[in-house]
Amino acid sequence: MLIRAGYDICYEADTDTPMMAMLNLHPSRNKDLRTPQRIFVDPDIPIYDFLDAYGNMCTRLTVPKGGVTLSCDFTIEDSGLPDPVARDAVQHRIEDLPDDVLMFLLGSRYCETDRLSDTAWSLFGHIDNGWDKVQAIVDFTHNHISFGYQYARPTKTAWDAHQEQKGVCRDFAHLAITLCRCMNIPARYCFGYLGDIGVPPADAPMDFSAWFDVYLGGAWHAFDARHNRPRIGRILMARGRDATDTALTTSFGPTRLVRFDVHTDEVTEPR
Repeated sequence: MLIRAGYDICYEADTDTPMMAMLNLHPSRNKDLRTPQRIFVDPDIPIYDFLDAYGNMCTRLTVPKGGVTLSCDFTIEDSGLPDPVARDAVQHRIEDLPDDVLMFLLGSRYCETDRLSDTAWSLFGHIDNGWDKVQAIVDFTHNHISFGYQYARPTKTAWDAHQEQKGVCRDFAHLAITLCRCMNIPARYCFGYLGDIGVPPADAPMDFSAWFDVYLGGAWHAFDARHNRPRIGRILMARGRDATDTALTTSFGPTRLVRFDVHTDEVTEPR
């Protein structure tokens, strides 16, 4: 299947303000592009890309006084299949984990394993290790948090989401990641495009989406605590320990988001 995706985002600033953005596809999806993917800026200011420590493609720019518009539009090929399910994927002993996976067992800015460890073991300690334990964590998180854009705030952590029982997709991901790490299952935060493909369309503006990966059976597997079902058409943009590592934009000074439009739609392949 072909998916057309992109965005049109505008920031205002009162003075020249450096910014880092993660608005490119993750390099692992570049081979699937069917049209070029390029960030357009208005006004035409210098930008350049670099790879961060997690393999994400980042962009550096300076928002000029007045502001800047960042936009992108591309077509990508996708398998059209739902997220794979591997119920026989085993949970590894910690001593058998690859070195580069160990960091995804640790607490991080939005994932306070120390505050949720006792809760996790009381809820999931009796469940067999592996896929079933992760699914139990996803089920719990999905049922525990009520979704609503009005519940979003940039400082909300996994502990906050657990206590308040409301949030947006990143809060679902943070809580599930934290509970997995508490149970010695490596988990990492992911964000990107996820359109309403294969599901009834949502009565809300399109947005980017957050989900998470767990390391089982020698591979990473996608889970989505907000939707709690395999979905079609995930397009990864960035991944890391939590939303700190994958922020859409990070400005080094005051900026104001004044326009935010995202599109993700299946398109008919040309004959």
